[in-house]
Amino acid sequence: QVQLVESGGGLVRPGGSLRLSCSASGLSLENYVIGWFRQAPGKEREGVSCIASGDGFTLTTHSVKDRFTISRDSAENLVYLQMNTLKPEDTAVYYCAASPPNSLCLLYDIHYNDWGPGTQVTVSS
Repeated sequence: QVQLVESGGGLVRPGGSLRLSCSASGLSLENYVIGWFRQAPGKEREGVSCIASGDGFTLTTHSVKDRFTISRDSAENLVYLQMNTLKPEDTAVYYCAASPPNSLCLLYDIHYNDWGPGTQVTVSS
């Protein structure tokens, strides 16, 4: 059974940084496409970044690509989302999700089968 769990969320001031982690049981993250998504209150879920299996190709949505970085630690079976220069509009619940091996790194949630419960990120002074 696949289980994904996010951690690292919290309250941070504008301009601050957080690093989210996605851990997994039941699968090796390096063999899957892993995506980060977020959903703010009253808004649709938005794809933030993904990292492909194998070569580790990454894709990050334009609105955060200069501030957020996705990476993978295969030895620890973790995928990270480093978020810098956070803004109030980054406030959301952040989710990691897994897409089957050999799938594409895309920022559409329909491509992902397994989801974590989410971690809250609040950016506020």
